[in-house]
Amino acid sequence: MSKPSRHIVVIGQGAAGLAAALSAAQEARRLQRPIRVTLIDKADAAEAGGNTRWSPSNMRMAAPDRVEPGFAHDMLAATGFKGDEAYFRRLAEDAPATVAWIASHGISFIQPPYYLAKGPPRIQPVGGGAALIAALTHAAKAIGIETRYACIGEELAVRESGITGVVISSGATRETLAADAVVLACGGFQGDKRMMREHFGPGAESMRLISPGTRHNSGDGIRMALAIGADRAGDWNGMHAEPVDARDPKSAPIVLVYPYGIVVDRSGRRFFDEGAGLVHETWEWFARDIHFKTAGATAYAILDSRLMQVPDYRRAIRSEVPPVSADDIPGLARLLGIDGDNLARTIADYNAACVGDAGKFDATRCDGLAAARTLTPPKSNWARAISVPPFLAWPLAGAVAYTFGGLATDDRARVLRVGSPIPGLYAAGEITGHFHATAPNSVSVLRAFVFGRIAGREAVGRHATVDTNHSLDPSH
Repeated sequence: MSKPSRHIVVIGQGAAGLAAALSAAQEARRLQRPIRVTLIDKADAAEAGGNTRWSPSNMRMAAPDRVEPGFAHDMLAATGFKGDEAYFRRLAEDAPATVAWIASHGISFIQPPYYLAKGPPRIQPVGGGAALIAALTHAAKAIGIETRYACIGEELAVRESGITGVVISSGATRETLAADAVVLACGGFQGDKRMMREHFGPGAESMRLISPGTRHNSGDGIRMALAIGADRAGDWNGMHAEPVDARDPKSAPIVLVYPYGIVVDRSGRRFFDEGAGLVHETWEWFARDIHFKTAGATAYAILDSRLMQVPDYRRAIRSEVPPVSADDIPGLARLLGIDGDNLARTIADYNAACVGDAGKFDATRCDGLAAARTLTPPKSNWARAISVPPFLAWPLAGAVAYTFGGLATDDRARVLRVGSPIPGLYAAGEITGHFHATAPNSVSVLRAFVFGRIAGREAVGRHATVDTNHSLDPSH
């Protein structure tokens, strides 16, 4: 007797969704099981891919075949030790094999230079996220995965035994796809204005989204799972955000040279320690402060021409708009539309506090070149006077990439309800709540691939269990 045909539905076509769908189809073929896989995405074919399509997709790996020995500990430390140790250990264990699996689909990797200051080791796919989406989408089509675009997941169908399907809509059409397992891989809730305001407060609904794909991450999968009792996890007041050029409308025009000068608000006054740490240690709260605590949700990075003497300084700037430039501070203030007297006073006070040896300035590390203790707020590193014209400025806005609050999952990518797995329901990527306080650097895409791949294989493994149970039941 032939085995009954079964169906896995994956929602979301970013890194996590493609990994889940493709690994499920490959595992089903390996086991010679008649399992159909359908991948749905709310975007059209040209835009599908979520955040991944627009990301450089850096992955925190010492090399393509290994992670750092302290990887899991570093992940826990980044979460303030509120994260799930088993989850991060599984991430570390499966990362090398997952990268090899990605490479088997025609993707090669490089070890890219960091912005300026050195950070944790990482690898990057040649061609970034767009290349990942193209290669894995091609592989998904080749293996027979059905892909449906412009479809929104609305509701999960469940029985006591677990997931039985998912309700989707496309335009005015609404239908239920019967499914033995569903993988939710459709991102966080940063694209939903109501949820942003609910969890981050007034003004959050107007925060800039870091890429065109980010708007599709509107919490659909989170709401569907919570509606059937799934557990929440992660920091619901946490987000990954970065400072971007307020004038440049393109995707992720980040400006990460702010530690080497000062940052002021529209009144011309400093409001934080620009040198408190490496950029990946300060950018999230800096971006949030710009949006929520500065007039007009805009701040201004002010530097002098010595920035251009820093080797490869352009690595830290992805904006294609040249900086505002002037030969004197009053002229710069006029061009920026900020209070010139205050800006002049701020820079004079800052320069007077730069009492260290400017020859120690080193953009590649926390150099310990601190301003005098009398300076408020302090400047802990890179405190070098702004004195050599022309003077440069970038207007900055805070842009959200993804949110931290999401679904509780275990190290097998199973969605939990009161601490136990919901049969047939899996989740991977930014929809899952494993980050607290700050995002570990260069981990988001890596964990999406690792746990997306795990979710796909687990979903097929569930079918194997179901088939075995059916074979023992005389009614089948």
